[in-house]
Amino acid sequence: MRITVISGGQAGARFIRGLVDRLPHAPDPAELTVIANTGDDLSLWGLRACPDIDGLLAEISDDPVSASSAVAGELAALDVHPQWYPVTDGEVATHLARTAWLGQGATLSEVTARLAERRGLPRRGVRLLPMSDVPVETHAVLDGEHEQQAVHVQQWRHELGAPPAARFVVAGMDRAVAAPGVLDALREADLVLLAPADPVLSVGIVLGVPGVRDALRGTSAPVVGVCPDLATLAPSLAAVGAEPTSAAVAGLYRDLLDGWLTGTDDAPTRGAARCTTRQVDLARPADEVAADALALAESLRP
Repeated sequence: MRITVISGGQAGARFIRGLVDRLPHAPDPAELTVIANTGDDLSLWGLRACPDIDGLLAEISDDPVSASSAVAGELAALDVHPQWYPVTDGEVATHLARTAWLGQGATLSEVTARLAERRGLPRRGVRLLPMSDVPVETHAVLDGEHEQQAVHVQQWRHELGAPPAARFVVAGMDRAVAAPGVLDALREADLVLLAPADPVLSVGIVLGVPGVRDALRGTSAPVVGVCPDLATLAPSLAAVGAEPTSAAVAGLYRDLLDGWLTGTDDAPTRGAARCTTRQVDLARPADEVAADALALAESLRP
């Protein structure tokens, strides 16, 4: 069973962990490929950080990186900026390794594979792919008193508290190509899942990589999405003119979905003609929600 998941953000990482925990109990052996959003990537203090990739590495690994934040404290004591990005000592080590390897000519895919091997992901049957090896960064465009200002989406979240954005722009997307293995993982999958992540700033950024949306439209695998926590999505959805509802989120995927997993309190989903909707309690543990997503996808296989 080949399962491919498009993911991003902390909620997506928790869902992937639940899926990884659930798969050993599945009736058939499974291979899991995770395609991670890299639109949140940024350079800080001369180091390259990949928040969504690093979040997945930390969540799936059984050997977590150091949670100590002595480095962050020392940076603050030295008045080194920016100070709005949270970081632990283990994460700094990861950023140092990534920056060194990239500087030596390795691609982001090669770097991610090395980090995944170190964290033990292959032993758990997980292949982690960045959406693209081309650097891509998402920015929020904010209305100012006299002119608009673009800030990195991480700064928008962590320092500014996600104020209303006029729109989001993705620097580098015009040059981006899907990383090696990404399109094949979508075309050759038996099941495709869209994690319960931000449909605009996480899954939506991956879908913006040339060829990804076409590969999803053309795959023979059922594509099932999981509704994210709507309470956290209002700022990003508002920027694209969508309401923070399950129906609105499903509508952003209307050309892709075969199935949609939504909450028991959500209104019926409309706007996705081919979509089979199943209502479940999304507040349950991540492995149970992952099991529901797998069951829905399995029921839609030819």
